Amino acid sequence: MRPKPFIPEPVPGHPSHVTDAGTGKIWHRCEMRTLYADTDRSQVVYHANYLRYFEFGRGSLMREANYPYKKIEESGYIYPIIKTELNYHTPLHYDDLMFIHTRPGKQELVKLQFDYLITRAEDGEIICTGFTRHCAVNSRGIPVEIDDQTIQLWQQFPF
Repeated sequence: MRPKPFIPEPVPGHPSHVTDAGTGKIWHRCEMRTLYADTDRSQVVYHANYLRYFEFGRGSLMREANYPYKKIEESGYIYPIIKTELNYHTPLHYDDLMFIHTRPGKQELVKLQFDYLITRAEDGEIICTGFTRHCAVNSRGIPVEIDDQTIQLWQQFPF
């Protein structure tokens, strides 16, 4: 089943953010080009590599928010992935330029989610959608409440 069209419009004054004209949701956007090593024997991007693209988008969003993972871990928190969902719509090939759109999703007491949408830069076609769900844990691996700075980021996204 094809997703609804994604129509990104620039957010004035924020070049790395776009608004989806269809839903009104704001997304952080970064770009990446597929490597030859990302493709499989059928000459399309191997399915598991989309999780790497999600990580790239997530890391880019958090760095831009001035709260990169390194800083999160230094504050005593770790956010391992506990669930993923990927929906593949059309393949990417070697050297395709893609836009990785990422935004904070659901937030609970100890869990949070990032939502993703990957489009081909050339024509805007939706390639993959999905999410990663994470659990806040301390350095001993015990679930804890989400840290205050992350809560604030979720509440104030994107600015």
